[in-house]
Amino acid sequence: MIALGLALASPAARAEMRHWEMETEYPRDSMPGAGLDRFAAELNQRSHDEIMAMPNYEASMGFKGVDLLRAAEAGKLQLADSFAGPLGEMAPIFLLSSLPFVATSFDDAWRLYQVAKPAYQAAFAAHHQRLLYATPWPPTGLWAKHPVLTPADLSSLSIRAYDETSRQVMAASGAKSVYLSFPDAMPRLKDGSLTGVLSSGDGGAGRKLWLYLPSFTAINYAVPLSLASVNEDAYRALPPELKQAVDASAAATEAAQWQLIRARLEANYATMRANHVEISEQPGPALKALLATSADGAIAAWQAQVGPDGAAILAAYRAKP
Repeated sequence: MIALGLALASPAARAEMRHWEMETEYPRDSMPGAGLDRFAAELNQRSHDEIMAMPNYEASMGFKGVDLLRAAEAGKLQLADSFAGPLGEMAPIFLLSSLPFVATSFDDAWRLYQVAKPAYQAAFAAHHQRLLYATPWPPTGLWAKHPVLTPADLSSLSIRAYDETSRQVMAASGAKSVYLSFPDAMPRLKDGSLTGVLSSGDGGAGRKLWLYLPSFTAINYAVPLSLASVNEDAYRALPPELKQAVDASAAATEAAQWQLIRARLEANYATMRANHVEISEQPGPALKALLATSADGAIAAWQAQVGPDGAAILAAYRAKP
């Protein structure tokens, strides 16, 4: 009886096992998939398995796009790793990282993220979420059946865009464009109703887009982000030592993701070339000029939508340190 009482009073016996379901709509070998794996491993270790983080990939729980954030807000998931663009439906600040030709290098994307981080945190808090970490994507390009080098090449395409801003930019540049999540885009690639995809080499390689679109043009549209967030109730219910474990795991994952991306770009290109993808390093000057003009309109529209705070973020970012 005494031994049993001591055992029940021990920290190991008192520990409550918590299962956290985490989801991304992207494959395990994508950048967000790598982030979920890293965060789960970090958290399981740092919490001494008091939190069992369970990653789910390719929308296997049924949530994609903005529905990921809604599911986490409602507590159907504890953690969502969401591509930021679709979250613009909830708050326009989430469109920032995919604004065209604002941040096209990893260093610039990191600096823009740091400037905007308080605004991201506030937007997540409004939806009962806490921002954990950001994952960068390689620079966005255009997948098609042939290189997209001229305005005529672009106007011949029906393109999957990844948020409303990119849909508007592609449409203003002459293409037919539709904003779709990747899972929703794949059937339309298979039936031929989509003939182009705006995506990174990472997203395209993860989905094996070369089976349908064997050409990639590196237009360096943006370095967009995926953002991982945790349900606020799930976080607040933790004792202080487990909150520290979550925070430390998030910081370690974010650092690892921004380091991983630098090697990922060349690895993606190697995979693409091995699968006979024709890679064009940049479009022609006429198409670059057309995209720049369309981008100016999209950025102005975003600033009007987000208000003075958005203008202040861009101004702070553009004021080089």
